[in-house]
Amino acid sequence: MKVGRRLLGACVSLASWSEGVQLGLGSRRALLRSGIAGVSLGWRSGMAAAAGGGAGATVTVQVDGQPQTFPAQPLLPPGFEKAFELRIRNITDEVFEADKQFPEAYPYSRADMRRLDETDDGGFYSEPRFVYHVDAGAVAALTHYYGETIPPGSDILDICSSWVSHYPRSFPTTMRSITGTGMNALELQANSQLTSFDPLDLNRTPRLPYPDESFDCVTCVVSVDYLNNPLDVFREVRRVLRPGGRFILSQSNRLFYTKAVAIWLGLDDFGRLELIGDYFHYAGGFTSPQAFDISAKGRGARDPMYIVQAIKEGKA
Repeated sequence: MKVGRRLLGACVSLASWSEGVQLGLGSRRALLRSGIAGVSLGWRSGMAAAAGGGAGATVTVQVDGQPQTFPAQPLLPPGFEKAFELRIRNITDEVFEADKQFPEAYPYSRADMRRLDETDDGGFYSEPRFVYHVDAGAVAALTHYYGETIPPGSDILDICSSWVSHYPRSFPTTMRSITGTGMNALELQANSQLTSFDPLDLNRTPRLPYPDESFDCVTCVVSVDYLNNPLDVFREVRRVLRPGGRFILSQSNRLFYTKAVAIWLGLDDFGRLELIGDYFHYAGGFTSPQAFDISAKGRGARDPMYIVQAIKEGKA
């Protein structure tokens, strides 16, 4: 057992969780008293982030056949990533125990997957949020990682997508296709990197509307913490991946904490990466996961960024 990590199958008590929130939103001490270690209190809410990102930026999309304009955080300009030191550091051995003994049965319960806000996700995500959910350094790090590791000519699926997918600017011309699924159709419509998209609530219907072996790579950006049926989603990703294809999950410490599952809120950064590794293990059909710290260095780079990925077993 590694110090500061989780106990396998441990879950946060919703009673203590609620108590921590009532003691004061944004109070690290209150949350720690309630036993919720490793919670990021630097979350940003929708338009609040846009307000600080530059006045006057907008996005126009079609709503019921008519153009409608929404306030937006300005898109990061070409070359912004040059302001950061970008690296890819393999931390697999630090995150995953080589001799870890897994329980035979999937150890996570419905209580582990409960959220503080169990109202319909469709309502929570009904208003489009045209903002970045991590800082510019984290965006640069993820874009760099994709550019270094996803080969040209790939068919890509971006699940839990939004108005930006953080792929290199060249991807729409160098990739065969880029498909997106996400909660908000207007955000997906605004995503200029997508070849096609399908609005989809994976918590309500954890099934992807694509044939078997359709994609070479599936990506998921800072969203696995919201999945309350992660095992079903991972198995669906395995189904739509071609043999030898990769599932790449990126994770920071930013979150809508009322929509994150209970077990996630009780973990530190590495514990969360280890949890994603557990999802891969119990989904089956994937190679042993790898973990990378790709956090950017430089002025204004505050958000960490990590990768957990695994490859679908079988011959390509």
